Amino acid sequence: MTGQSPTGLSPAGLSLTDAGICIDERWLVRHVSLSLVPGRLTALAGPNGSGKSTLLRLVSGLWTPTEGKVELDGRPLRSYPRRELARRIAIVPQDTHLSFAFTVRETVAMGRHAHVSRFAREGPFDRQAIDEAMARADISHLAGRLVTELSGGERQRVLIARSLATEAETILLDEPTANLDIAHALDVLTLCRKLADEGRAVVAALHDLNAASTYSTHAVLMKAGAVAAIGTTRDLLAPSAIRDVFGVDVEELSSASGHTLFAFTPVRR
Repeated sequence: MTGQSPTGLSPAGLSLTDAGICIDERWLVRHVSLSLVPGRLTALAGPNGSGKSTLLRLVSGLWTPTEGKVELDGRPLRSYPRRELARRIAIVPQDTHLSFAFTVRETVAMGRHAHVSRFAREGPFDRQAIDEAMARADISHLAGRLVTELSGGERQRVLIARSLATEAETILLDEPTANLDIAHALDVLTLCRKLADEGRAVVAALHDLNAASTYSTHAVLMKAGAVAAIGTTRDLLAPSAIRDVFGVDVEELSSASGHTLFAFTPVRR
């Protein structure tokens, strides 16, 4: 893919081809092929242990595939310097543990390290990126607080802000609404969709299929370490596919706003 996205960001060009990873003679994921497309919010959905977090680690370059390819603009991910990858791919982990007593602003500023030389100070563009990231994650009022004093939900939003400060074109989130109250969970999902609409490739592992149905444009359903289906959210999140992947019965409901909602019950034996 060539050209520019609506925001002027270069398209991500991030893809997996028949990729898999084996640890201690056990395949965690295998035979995964997909492309992450700018302008899409892709939901990764599947039961616990289906390989969602592993797939995010492969796509981000944190783990090297045992087989197959993970490429950025046609080059193997491992061929890129770490600083360049950090400028182009940001990952927000599920674990919100932050053990060092940095302030919130200092923690968010770490997202600029890939843009600033080792001994250089923040410039005006860096400060603007940090301030904007905190504002978008609704943590500006926490700027001077120590991250070790924050709640789990507040720490989650700090990590999201840190990823935004990188200005990366691809953002990967592992359960981004974990530990968040309802209002902030909706804010984060709305922000994820807005980032995609602005031209970024956004991928979020989500347990909440109603949230995936409402906010994502595309979905990847995973089952037992393999991709069960890839497609648009509208086509993919259907009762038959959900039953096959999750092993539950599904009833589709319509909200007053016109969104499709799912009600789940155990499969009738």
